Amino acid sequence: MINAYIGYHFTVEPKEPAVEILIAELSELGFESFVETDKGLSAYIQKEFWQDAILADVFVLNSNEFQITYEVEEVEQVNWNEEWEKNFHPINVDEKCTVRAPFHEKTNAEFEIVIEPKMSFGTGHHETTHMMIQHLLQMELSGKKVLDMGCGTGVLAILAAMKGAKPVDAIDIDNWCYLNSIENCERNNVAFIDVFEGDVSLLSNRKQTYDVIIANINRNILLADIPLYTKCLNTGGVLLLSGFYQEDLPIITEKCNENALKFVENIEKNNWVAAKYVI
Repeated sequence: MINAYIGYHFTVEPKEPAVEILIAELSELGFESFVETDKGLSAYIQKEFWQDAILADVFVLNSNEFQITYEVEEVEQVNWNEEWEKNFHPINVDEKCTVRAPFHEKTNAEFEIVIEPKMSFGTGHHETTHMMIQHLLQMELSGKKVLDMGCGTGVLAILAAMKGAKPVDAIDIDNWCYLNSIENCERNNVAFIDVFEGDVSLLSNRKQTYDVIIANINRNILLADIPLYTKCLNTGGVLLLSGFYQEDLPIITEKCNENALKFVENIEKNNWVAAKYVI
């Protein structure tokens, strides 16, 4: 049986952070696939779950901060790989790390990560993933125990493993991300990474400790989970946090300080921040 989809093609100005907010809101309404485009975003929902007024309560569409228009089409079948291929381009981080898809040409980068992003967050194009890669490139990870929390495509866990980290765990609450991370780990010959489906409660259940914890999620989840991250860090351990804006850095740092974490440095890109803390 071929599923029919309804596709919404949004033109968004400015794109950030509107596209990220739009994805979050549409996900709650049953939209299951998203492709970022030059103009904004394409989002798809199976026709059986669609209704005329489905966008009526989408807050960002009514915000005065953004100009968002859209076109709607019905499609019988969506070739997700083809959609990604049209919009996903290789990225280069500090001339050391390349993130590309299987259909791109091989590079000579020191660390070349090949991912099939599908529906998962974390291609490296978003500022937060890009900055987390920068942090990891600057760190000595050989023999370190690393956790990638909210792993998305698994790209950060994969880079840590390529830099010698072992063991490496990766966790995501989304089933598609969980499956995609496993696939991408195998594709990059780091299948020894253990990928788990779930949320922060897995940390309490597994009782593992780490030398480095990476968490690229969002401000509210980070604020709630920092105390548990701290309990899972070994002495001298590093916590890398991203997924929030420059104006959120003080409250993130305050929460870290409350949990015996000291601020070291941060990277900023287009008002997004990736911060480093040590215990």
